[in-house]
Parts: sequence; structure tokens; C-alpha cells
Amino acid sequence: MVIKRILRTTVLMILGILILGSSALLQGNETERVRVFTRGIEFDYVSWAFNAIRIKVDQFALGTSSYLSPTESHQIVVEYLDLVAKVQNAENHLNDIYADPNISNPEAASLLVRQQLQVLRARRQEIGPLAESIIQSQISAVAEELGLTVGGQPIPPVLYHSTALPLALIVSPRDIIRQDQDISLEPDLTADQKNDLESQVDQTLNVSSLVVDIGGIGIYPTMVIQTSDLDFLTEVVAHEWTHNYLTLRPLGISYLNSPELRTMNETTASIAGKEIGQAVMERYYPELLPPPPPESAQPGESGGTPQPPAFDFRSEMHLTRLTVDKLLADSKISEAESYMEEQRVVLWNHGYHIRKLNQAYFAFYGAYADQPGGAAGKDPVGAAVRALRAHSRSLADFVNRISWMSSFEQLQNAVKQYSPQTGVTIQPSHS
Repeated sequence: MVIKRILRTTVLMILGILILGSSALLQGNETERVRVFTRGIEFDYVSWAFNAIRIKVDQFALGTSSYLSPTESHQIVVEYLDLVAKVQNAENHLNDIYADPNISNPEAASLLVRQQLQVLRARRQEIGPLAESIIQSQISAVAEELGLTVGGQPIPPVLYHSTALPLALIVSPRDIIRQDQDISLEPDLTADQKNDLESQVDQTLNVSSLVVDIGGIGIYPTMVIQTSDLDFLTEVVAHEWTHNYLTLRPLGISYLNSPELRTMNETTASIAGKEIGQAVMERYYPELLPPPPPESAQPGESGGTPQPPAFDFRSEMHLTRLTVDKLLADSKISEAESYMEEQRVVLWNHGYHIRKLNQAYFAFYGAYADQPGGAAGKDPVGAAVRALRAHSRSLADFVNRISWMSSFEQLQNAVKQYSPQTGVTIQPSHS
């Protein structure tokens, strides 16, 4: 019986790799001009996938997580998060030692740190798969409670593996903000290597490109960033599982058909990821929930002197996107690019250290439109997705309804009845 279950799971995972799409996988022949610059540094998904399958099959064979009490499960996850934090701190310390010009022999100076890292990594590797199995089970239980399962089973099952994630090279035209290419790269490129690659692509192809960090990739099992932030981890795992869920339906199958459909997919996954992740935290880890934001002081409360408004990143980014769209629409490409660099400096001086702000930046981040404003600008797609969620009886109703859509027009028609109340503008996207 156990062998049959393992074989069934293995077949399911292999089929998943073959049929489930990913927002970060190559998109066809149009990538070839860009791949001239990336072939030697592209991420190897095949090797990663088979290693993840091996880990998951081994964990299924042991079945340890099903015999743990809730208290034991909680302790294992918390220990794993602590190990991730300690490994990251030790790695940062090691990097500092080798970068410190005052240390003449970094190899000798780092001996103790390297020994500690070896022990920490070994323990993380030992309990990591078990912690993943526990979190998978917890997200599955919440998905069942929310009505996102068939016969109590998420389809496909929730499976993820935490790992160092590939980087993504995003390419947009210069005269309009639109993601044309998304190529996965090895995860350990330096800042200089990123800049050099972007310069080569931009100058040769007359495009706007940017190498970005990502939090997860919806292949199967899904790839999820290694983090000690459980609130973020559960959200990302649920986000990427939602992509798997959608890929078995028209919306996910149509992911690459248009910029509007990409935004519909990403915004739906963002909404579902946040709601499922929040529910997991409330049920299993309430003590680890982040504290609510402090209430803003009213004018005059601090000595009677009105305080200047706090810097609002989303508002500033929204204004920047609107201005850039207007400049590009007027064919003022150089002016738009100069303006974005000026705004990047403004954001940097307020603590938001963005390495490069360009058309590719907005093309990538603008698709995640689960909140108003921000990098999406006036794009109506995110607003329409949010309107559909706001007027759905439950998360399951929302996800199941939008998952069967294969065009932005279908979404527009679905929210027309709500537009007077929500302020959704029913118009074609500019992308």
C-alpha cells in the first residue's frame, strides 16, 4: 500500500513538471535573441525538479509528519525557522570576514564560522523536509476548510521545497511597459554580473531589462525561498500552490497569452496566498503573527504641532508609474528613463534601496496588483480582480469563478455589475 502511494505520488509529480506552467520558465522562440547572453548562466530546472521529487518521495515513504502531535509539529517548524535564521546570519558573517580589508587571512579568521555553518546546514537539511511536510499538511487543512479541495484533497496536492531560488531576467520594450521575456538565471550572480548582463541586453537589443529576485516559482513541487519569516513563508507557499491550482484550469493555461491574463493570474494568486497564509498563521502559529500596525497619531497629539505625513512608498510608486506611462505615450522615452532614475534616488533616500528603476521593473512588479496603487499604475486589470474578490461570497467562490476565465473581457463582464460601487473602470488595458 505504501509502495503504491509512493508510485502514485511520483507519477503525479512527474506529470506536474510536464504539464504545469510557471511564470518564470522560458516563453518560446522570442527568447532566443536574449538567450545569446544568458545560455551559460540559466537555471537548471530539470536537475532541481528531480532532486525535489526524490526528497518528497523519501518523505512520503517515512510518513513521519502524520505521527506527530500538534505540539511536536509546532516545535519542529519553529526549530527549522530558527536554523534558517542562524544559517543566514552565519553566511552574512562569513561574507563580512572575506570583505573586511583589515583581515589579512580570512580563511583562518573564518574557521570557527565555517565549522558552525557546517553543523547548522546539516541540521537544517535533516529537518527541513519534515518541516515542509508539516506546513504542506497545515495549508492543505486550511484549503479544505476554505472549500478549495475535492473530497478533502487539494488538487494538485500542496508540495513545495525551500531552496535558493533562481533570479529572473525581465525584458520590456523601451517605448511601452510590457513584460516580453522572463528567463531564469542561476541564483548566485553578483551585482556586477547583473549590471553587466542588463547593459549587454539593453544596448544590443534596444530594450529595458532587469534581473530581479523572486519569492517562489509555480513548477511542481513548487520552489519557495528559504526564509525564517513564517508569515511570509506560508503566504508564498499558498501563492505558488494557487498557481498550480489555476494551471489545471483555463486561467492558468492562458497565463502567457496576454499581459492582462498574466496580471489576472498573479493578482489572484497574491490574494489567495495572503488569505490562506493568514488563516494558517491564525490557526497554527498565532503567537508568531506580526503585530498590527500602530495607529497613526492625530494632528496635535504630539505637542500640538502637526506632523508631516509619513513617506508612502506605494503612493510614490503609483505616481511614478502614471508619469512614466504618460511620457511613454507621448514618445518621450529618454525623458521617462531620466525621470525614473530621479525617482529611484528619491526612493533610495527614503530607505527603499532599489538597484534600478526602469520599464522592466514596472513590467514585472506591476502584475502583482492585489492592493490598489503601487507599480501597476492605472492598469484596470488588478482593480477588476479585486472587485470580483470583494463581491464573492468566499475565497473559494472567487478562485473557482476566475479560474475558468481565459480572457480579460470575461472578467470585465463579470464585474460590470459592480463597477458603480467599486470605481472599477471598464476599459481595455494599455499593455
